[in-house]
Amino acid sequence: MTTMTELTKPGRGRPSTYDPALCAKIEGMGKLGLSRWQIASRLEIAPNNLRNWEGAHEDFRAALEIARLDALDYYETLAQKHMIENPGGPKLNTGLWSRSMAARFPAEYRENSKVEVTGKNDGAIEVDVVHDFAQSLVTDLLAARQADAEAGDSK
Repeated sequence: MTTMTELTKPGRGRPSTYDPALCAKIEGMGKLGLSRWQIASRLEIAPNNLRNWEGAHEDFRAALEIARLDALDYYETLAQKHMIENPGGPKLNTGLWSRSMAARFPAEYRENSKVEVTGKNDGAIEVDVVHDFAQSLVTDLLAARQADAEAGDSK
């Protein structure tokens, strides 16, 4: 008969499928600009395993960090190559690029607004303003749909 103590001992359970050879693959995918979630998908690594292995294996964590840096380099290089338009040549969709970079690398590319307001006793109050464009779009679309529905009801 198996006791609870035996079930909770370290080393029990399914063996890990972690393979140190994944590190080189991860770094190669980073050079192609892939995100950590694209890498996990292509290597068929579950998100929980990705986080667990990142915490348990220094080489895996370092490979993900290098891949992220290489992906950042990939997209910055792409932007630099296409920053000046060549008539008749390929053009970068700057709006799409900007949004993509802000989503992929928020610490480096997110546009933050800082407003300082004087509060009690002439002390400064920091206010971070973040505008959720997706929510605004949904709100506007719902309002337009409601107005159309109301206009249809009055006919």
